[in-house]
Amino acid sequence: MAEQFPKTAVCRTLGVRRSSLYYKPRRVEAPGLKSAIGEVCTHFPRYGYRRVTAELHRRDWLVNRKHVARLMAEMGLQARKVVRKRRTTNSQHPFPRYPNLVQYLVVQRPDQVWVADITYIRLRHGFVYLAVLMDVCTRAIRGWHLGRSLDQSLTLEALLKAFETAHHPEIHHSDQGVQYAASGYTELLQSQGVRISMAEVGEPTQNGFAERLMRTIKEEEVDLSDYEDYHHAYQQIGQFLEDVYMRKRVHSSLNYLTPAEFEAQWH
Repeated sequence: MAEQFPKTAVCRTLGVRRSSLYYKPRRVEAPGLKSAIGEVCTHFPRYGYRRVTAELHRRDWLVNRKHVARLMAEMGLQARKVVRKRRTTNSQHPFPRYPNLVQYLVVQRPDQVWVADITYIRLRHGFVYLAVLMDVCTRAIRGWHLGRSLDQSLTLEALLKAFETAHHPEIHHSDQGVQYAASGYTELLQSQGVRISMAEVGEPTQNGFAERLMRTIKEEEVDLSDYEDYHHAYQQIGQFLEDVYMRKRVHSSLNYLTPAEFEAQWH
């Protein structure tokens, strides 16, 4: 109508102010939303906007992902990637190798497949090493151990702790590192009726679930801490794995539940 009639006449006929034609609405933020986002990111510094949105929903905020993504960008809360260099896998050994049993397997139930991996932890003086076992279905930590060296006792102790939980996997999957191929480790698995599966050498994506778990531990705990010594690291990492990761951190693959919540729902 404005192309055929003067804007003033059109506005008078419709009973609206002419100034409203030029009005551009401004977004009004809900009071406290930025503070709530900041609080979530303080507790979970490596969360992306999807997990931040899910955590806000758990705290009764009605907000969509795009809105959260925009505010996080304004607040400079995008996580930065950290480059890793130290190696923990030694595949040059005389022990037997096992085929990859999980490459095309669809995991459908808890304790169908456990994955295992090792990473290093920097202290103020030196390093310690972390071995973890995770259930693929629930993403639950089944066992872990922090050791002072990379010898075979590191992974064996983590496995023994996992079996103490009364959980046993159908399949144990890892890389071909000497700590997982050694006789003491494989014999313990076989004595419990566990089938052994290994990724091919040089193919970390074939142990992708364990790789992502270790990246989460590094980004959300290790990289944000300054461990004074072994005992300090053991306490802090244990608190992260058993409390934060298992009971507070939501997983997109678990429909934004924690591993403890997902497993409780399953049972």
